[in-house]
This record gives sequence, C-alpha cells and structure tokens, in this order.
Amino acid sequence: MRWLVTGAGGMLGTDMVARLAGAGHDVRAADRGELDVTDPAAVERAVRDVDVVVNCAAWTAVDDAETTEAPAFTLNAVAPQLLARAARVAGARLVQVSTDYVFDGSATSPYAEDAPLAPRSAYGRTKAAGEWAVRAENPDHIVVRTAWLYGAHGGCFPKTMARLAADRDELQVVADQVGQPTWTADVADLVVRLVEAGAPSGTYHGTSAGAVSWHGFTRAIVATLGKDPAMVKETTSEAFVRPAPRPAYSVLGHDALTAAGVAPIGPWEERWAAAAPTVLA
Repeated sequence: MRWLVTGAGGMLGTDMVARLAGAGHDVRAADRGELDVTDPAAVERAVRDVDVVVNCAAWTAVDDAETTEAPAFTLNAVAPQLLARAARVAGARLVQVSTDYVFDGSATSPYAEDAPLAPRSAYGRTKAAGEWAVRAENPDHIVVRTAWLYGAHGGCFPKTMARLAADRDELQVVADQVGQPTWTADVADLVVRLVEAGAPSGTYHGTSAGAVSWHGFTRAIVATLGKDPAMVKETTSEAFVRPAPRPAYSVLGHDALTAAGVAPIGPWEERWAAAAPTVLA
C-alpha cells in the first residue's frame, strides 16, 4: 500500500511518517516545501500514484486565524477539497485530520461523531469547511477529529509548562476548560489501524479516553518532572483572554471506532506516562 502524508514536517505529520515507515509501508513524506497543497496541478501529480492520502497539512495558528481567516480557509478547506478530488480521481482513500474546534464547547457529555457542528472561531469554521469539502468530493474518506495534541516534534503545551515550571515556583493554569490530552504518536497509530482495518468511510474521534482540565493536565506534567503538583494553581479563562474563543468542553466520544471494531486510544493518564520521556526529552 502506497501512502502520501502531507504536512509531513509538522508534529503529527512527523509521527505519521515514522509510524508508516516503521511498519514497512511505502510512504512519501511531503512538507510545504515539497508540495503546495493549494496548487491543483501539483496535488494531482502527487496523488495520482498512491493508495492512501493522509492530510496533516493545516493552518493551526488559532488566534492568528481570527484576523487572517482567508489564508486559513485556503489551507484548511480549499486544500482538503483539492486533495479529496485528486484522491477520488486516482482511486485513493483520503484521511483528513480535523479538530474539536468544529464544536461550540458547550456540551456536558462527550460529543458524538454526528453531533451538529457549531464552530465559534475562525479556525473552527475553516476546519469545519474542510470536513464538508472532503465529504463532498470523495466518498472514500476518513475524517479523524483530534484535540489537545502534544508530541515530540514541535511546540506543545507540555513542553511550555515544563519550561515554565523550571523557572517559577508557581503556575497559574485554567481549570474551566476540559478536554483530552492526546499524543500525536497515538493519532498516527490510530490512522494506520483505521485504514488497515478497512474502516467504513465516515468520521471518527482520535483522542485519548477520559477527560481533564488544563490545570489537571499541568499537575500531571509537573509530577512527571518530579516537582510538587501543588505548585499549579487554578485560574479561569477570563484571566487569560485570547483572540479566539476556546471550547470549554472538548471531550469527544469514540462510539464510531468501537462500531468499526477499532480500539480507541487509551486513557490520557496512561498515554501521557508513555509519551512523557519522549516529549520532554
């Protein structure tokens, strides 16, 4: 099976390529310098001889998207449309990586895969448009929504907190945003397992099991460093106002994975324990 991974130089893309190569798959890694995913001709050439396209290319600067929604839309919606169309013509399956930001974050129980989309930010709108484009262009698609990503190959929340904890005696972290910290290596593994299982086309949630606040996650990070978790104090979102609204509740359900016979990612605590030595190295 021949794979193409776009956005291969990013945090998730790097782990995606490593997972495929480690399993002996024929994988082509395409970063932004090697493939302009907004160029229809370039996309068509890149896709024509592969079996699976995994689109990890994305505009992920959530706050910047509030004032630059047009270029964010180009990368998060137009590019997936081009990739989906080219994959359909080539007879390839497309895997589109999406986000919890397509929901409004007002739920009190895990979002189902078919829950209504109601993005509150420019970033969320562009990613929701990307999902729509993929579904419209290629019946043979898998949309994998993930959230609260961290990994070894890029900037992420645990690295930031570890750096701050090394310099400070106290950290103030929001306790009113709840989600599922998720390791990029686990998302990459899930994508491979979905494709290898021949999972039905549709939407799946690629997040760790369980739920925790940013405050709770930071306590776990600090404990990993051998420091006292009590140094992490609670604060609220109002104390850290950002240009783009953050979902208060980003917990995603995994029923579609179970129905497809594909095991969801394990509990966030267990996965963090496995990931920490690599992420914080």
